[in-house]
Amino acid sequence: MKLLRKLFLWLIVLPLTLVLLLQLYFFVQIWWWVDHNPDSTSFMRQQLSILQEKNPNAQLQFRWVPYNRISNNLKRAIIASEDSNFSEHEGVDWDALQKAYEKNNKKGKVVAGGSTITQQLAKNLFLSGERSYIRKAQEFVITYMLEFLMDKQRIFEIYLNVVEWGNGVFGAEAASLHYYNTSAVNLGPSQAARLAVMLPRPRFYDKNPGSAYLANRTGLILRRMGAAELPPVKPVEKPPAKPAAKSSSRK
Repeated sequence: MKLLRKLFLWLIVLPLTLVLLLQLYFFVQIWWWVDHNPDSTSFMRQQLSILQEKNPNAQLQFRWVPYNRISNNLKRAIIASEDSNFSEHEGVDWDALQKAYEKNNKKGKVVAGGSTITQQLAKNLFLSGERSYIRKAQEFVITYMLEFLMDKQRIFEIYLNVVEWGNGVFGAEAASLHYYNTSAVNLGPSQAARLAVMLPRPRFYDKNPGSAYLANRTGLILRRMGAAELPPVKPVEKPPAKPAAKSSSRK
């Protein structure tokens, strides 16, 4: 009987406790990032490690900029290209996932992902690039944590600053400097559309800037950008009104 209890502890209770502690860590970390900017992500650290295997002195190109210092052209282009329902869904776009599944099933290979901006951020912040059901399940959990603790604008701000845009290039500011020698706030519509199209395969397009698909897709996103809906602007909190001073009168 004691042996069974020990087996139960080691095989069920202990792993479950470790999983719950891991979820608590993710939750607390996301809560901290509500008003603190992450200085790196799991994916950034992985890519830096790969670069430093070839060059020990390699560093990432990464510079954080606030949301209002990133061109609305880029924001609209990314929403048009990556997640047209970003402002409406609660983290996972189940219709997009269904369409991606049907498209992949028809083609017999993975040609569409269906992941939302929030899901992509969840993966970049904490997870690896491996494909497995366990990793996907964890991605869903983190996605809903992000949506629960953060508003859409904050999720988008972090995404814009940490997403990969080339070999060792991370975030909108670094990408703008790398490809156009300008700040992210100055990006024009065509530049923004091109950067948005690069996102699914940034290292490939970094090495193959003359890709015909990149040019054609850029034109398509450029036409769609006008209909892209940006996250609602955060309301400015006004200080509480001071109570009116009571007038005193002498009798």
